Amino acid sequence: MTEREFDVVVFGATGFTGRLVAEYLAATHGGLTWAMAGRSQAKLAEVRDLIGAPADTPLIVADSADAASLAAMAGRTRAVITTVGPYQLYGEPLVEACVKAGTDYVDLCGEPAWMHDIIRTHDAAARASGARIVLSCGFDSIPFDLGVYHLQQAAIAKTAAPISRVKGRVRKMKGTFSGGTAASFAETMKRAGKQPEIIDWLKDPFSLVPGFEGPKQPSGARIVFEEDLNSWAAPFVMASINTKNVHRSNALLGHRYGEDFVYDEMFLTGPGDEGEGFAKMIANDKSMSENPPKPGEGPSKEERETGFYDIMFTGLTKTGERMTASVSGQKDPGYGSTSRMIAEAGLCLAFDVDRDVTPGGVYTTAPAMGEALIERLQKYAGLTFAIEG
Repeated sequence: MTEREFDVVVFGATGFTGRLVAEYLAATHGGLTWAMAGRSQAKLAEVRDLIGAPADTPLIVADSADAASLAAMAGRTRAVITTVGPYQLYGEPLVEACVKAGTDYVDLCGEPAWMHDIIRTHDAAARASGARIVLSCGFDSIPFDLGVYHLQQAAIAKTAAPISRVKGRVRKMKGTFSGGTAASFAETMKRAGKQPEIIDWLKDPFSLVPGFEGPKQPSGARIVFEEDLNSWAAPFVMASINTKNVHRSNALLGHRYGEDFVYDEMFLTGPGDEGEGFAKMIANDKSMSENPPKPGEGPSKEERETGFYDIMFTGLTKTGERMTASVSGQKDPGYGSTSRMIAEAGLCLAFDVDRDVTPGGVYTTAPAMGEALIERLQKYAGLTFAIEG
């Protein structure tokens, strides 16, 4: 890549999550050469002052509906961090601009139909230009994608073989899902009404792995009592997108987890009647569809600061020994932690991952950044990766 004016640009810096990303970069990464981008110069200046960013922080006017402005922005930076969703409405012009400019790109996408399109349409061009297009760099799906990767790396190091059946289980979580996630789900359902094949993509755990058909996967759609974990488990609302990303990572890693790899995600609620009751409550929760948060709105600073999550990944090794990894995070998962994760993902591409190691293409986080991103997330973003046994 030729020398660029900026290390990273935050596109969508005037939105709720984009503002948190910009605020995080301003507060934690001195010496970084970065810019804030959005549709309004005046609003950008207002947000810059509101978050306490330096007065000389560059502001870039760019609009998803203006291809020339996106091309100009992409040509000035090593990486773009975009929080402008739903991506199926606003995302592809920026992907195209970054691919043409050979510029790295990270987003918060949890929209598998759009991701399917981006892989099909832009992967070859990104390989040719050297642009690393990395999707799903927030709570969906970094803790899950890298959690499985962390467990499998440990299992391979210990037993020389991956774990063929891994359970991803949310043990604890306090926080809210973002308005962007809700809006993305609504747009996906709207599009599915016009393109019935999208329903098949949503159901297929391998829809982001073109040309590969893996083994049958658990549905995770009903509450179950898991004897091996001594706990009831309820459906996890983000499992549909996370599992697809994990399977894409496996494929991009040369099927390091095995071509027979089976993976699912659920929410653990504990044993006994209390655990069963909690599982039923989660399974019957309709708030995501009936009363979703609105895009551009989010929890208070206190709510973000007091949020957390704890996720485990467990399975039996080739020798029959149980191994468990965990990923835990400080702050509200949908906003506070997500804004830090995507920021560090953008910086990781800009500074830590050479193109001869990770060439151009459309990626998930594990094959694109792997250990380098785990190290960054633990050092800066309040995440902890552990092998528990």
